[in-house]
Order: sequence, then C-alpha cells, then structure tokens
Amino acid sequence: MTTRLARRLLRIRPSATVSITARALRLKEQGREIISLSAGEPDFDTPEHVKAAAVEAIARGETKYTAIDGSGALKTAIVGKFARDNGLDYRPEQIIVSNGAKQSCYNACQALLDPGDEVIIPAPYWVSYPAMVRLADAEPVIVQTSPAHGFLMRPEQLAAAITEQTRLVILNNPCNPTGAVHSRADLAELGEVLHQHPRVLVLADEIYEHICWHDEPFTSFASACRRLRDRTVTVNGVSKGYAMSGWRIGYAAGPDAVIGAMKTIQSQSTTNACSVSQAAACAALGGDRTFLRDTRAAFKQRHARVVARLNMIDGVECLPGQGAFYVFPNVETLIGTKGLEDDVALCERLLDETGVALVPGSAFGGRGHVRISYAASLETLDAAIDRIAEFAAS
Repeated sequence: MTTRLARRLLRIRPSATVSITARALRLKEQGREIISLSAGEPDFDTPEHVKAAAVEAIARGETKYTAIDGSGALKTAIVGKFARDNGLDYRPEQIIVSNGAKQSCYNACQALLDPGDEVIIPAPYWVSYPAMVRLADAEPVIVQTSPAHGFLMRPEQLAAAITEQTRLVILNNPCNPTGAVHSRADLAELGEVLHQHPRVLVLADEIYEHICWHDEPFTSFASACRRLRDRTVTVNGVSKGYAMSGWRIGYAAGPDAVIGAMKTIQSQSTTNACSVSQAAACAALGGDRTFLRDTRAAFKQRHARVVARLNMIDGVECLPGQGAFYVFPNVETLIGTKGLEDDVALCERLLDETGVALVPGSAFGGRGHVRISYAASLETLDAAIDRIAEFAAS
C-alpha cells in the first residue's frame, strides 16, 4: 500500500544538524569514539536554583494545564525581563510562551504568511527558517552575506531584496551559525530601510542574547528601531543562555493581533508549554545572573581558542564571531585538496575517518563552510581540532 503524503513535505528536508547528530550517535553505539561538535546545545548543567524551583513546583502540585499562552507568573517575569534587559515595555497580553523558541518562530510564520508572500532571510541562516516559511506556503528570499562584511546583511542588500510580495524579514542576532552580531547602529540602518515599507514585519530571533561579547552591549531590534516596535515580533527563550534546552521554554513578544493569532495556532497544536518548565523559567529569568556571566566568559575563552587553532590548519580560514557558540570556517581549499565534491562530503569523510561530527555549511546557505559548535570543554575542543588538523595534513 502506498500512502499519499501532503505535498508541502516535498518543499522541505529534515534538519541537517539533527541528521548528522543521529549519524554520529549510530557510530558511537557501534563502539566508535565520536566527538560531536554538531548540536546547538550548551554543555553546562541548568543552574541549581532553577532545578530547585522545578522540584518545588512539583511539590506544590503545579502539574496541571496552564493558560495556552503561558502562566501569569512566567508572563510577568518575561515582561520584567524585556523591561530590564532591553528597555521594552510590553503587557502580558503581548507575550506568548511556547515549547521552545523554535515553536514561537513557527507560530509567527503561520500567523503572518499567506501563499505568494516572500520572507527575506540573510544567509548563512539557521537551517529551520526557510523550512518554516515554506510550510506556511510562502517563499524564502535568501540574501547572501559575505565575510568581508562580517556575515551581516547590509542596508542596500535589504532594500534590493524587498518587493511588493515581501511580508517578513527574519533577523537572527547573534547569529547561528556565524556568531555575527549586529550593533545598534547596524540595526538602526536596517530599520531605516524597513520604515519605508509599512507592510513588512520583522521576526527578531534573539535566543543567543546572553551569549554575546560584542564591543557594545547587546541591543534588541525593537529597542534600536522603536518606530518599528509594533511591526516586530521578538523571539527569545531560556534554552541557550540558561542551559535549559531540554526544558523547552521559548517566548515571543509583539503586537496584540499577531500574538493573539499565535495563541490561536498554539491552541490547536500543542496548547501550553510544560507547567513545571514554566516554573523553572520563572526562576531563571528572575533569579541570580551569575550563571550568565560565567558561561559567557567560558564561551568567549573557547571561541578564542578554537578560532586561533583552526586558522593554523592549512586549508581552513575562520572568521571570529562575537556571540552564540559557533564558528563558521571556510573550508573550500581543504575540500579541493582532498578531491571532495562539497562540504557535505567533507563532513561525511571527517566523521568516518576521524570521528569528529560537524555540520556542512550548505545546510545553512553557506556552501564551502562547516559549522563547529564550541559548546564543549576545552579538552574536547582541542582533541577534535587535533583530529581535524591531522586529517588536513594527511
């Protein structure tokens, strides 16, 4: 029997990060010693006071449904977070809590996009953005950035990409996979372009906000472009900064109508996020911030080590980043030296011959590159780079 599947599935492919991680796990199960630098997940444990808050919530019996868009306590904590960290004032009605920032992004696309709409996505991009757009029957318009401009979309590029069909621009700041960070001035320049196009909204994915060592403090897009605040949906969460990836708590803030539509969509899909995880997120957002400071310092140290060591390998050029926990080195020369077809073939061969799992850059719209996650100990990172260097020299 042949089962007919929905045609929309023909427009997307499984996540490359998930598939390479699964392949690495299979090799590990076969007894291979694998170093996986493919997953976008902090290696630190969730802070103790956050775990304690979850245990206390269970003891209080907070194990029932919450409101679809999040508990009152967590939404109040998120309102406080935006006011404290970003200088943005929102009402609880302008907040939605979802099962991770990924669901918030997906809900926003479903709420805003119709067939024929276009969505501008700077490349390299997080692998799921184009798929989310296509699942909403809209079309991704990829704007290719360059290392010469720090992998940042320029205002003139944005202006050239906007058409009558443009409905949304997705900005990921700090960026996965490049680690690039837009300054306040950068964002203001993009905002000047968008101000001239009232139909276009912005999805600002700021999930890596607290993992940032830019020359100036992190700036939220809605803060840098206040005239566009009512045209901006800001997405964030606790997965990355607070090492709570498995707790699955993301959130979004934006115009009443958009957040209301996202709530309607969520009511017919997952309903509320986990009640215990919401209690833990309250403790994270409202509690001690030492964890954020310490992990940011650790990521910055790892970043410096990885960039320096990669740039010592023949055939590898690695541009420094300013946030997140990834680097995105150019490996085109290494691909050619090894007689390989592309970055996908390189990652497959690296995994097979060295046991190091990386993600091909083509999955992020950056052919000839690889994404390396440095969410691992310095010892693990050194061991992985030793293997890559030996592979390159062999």
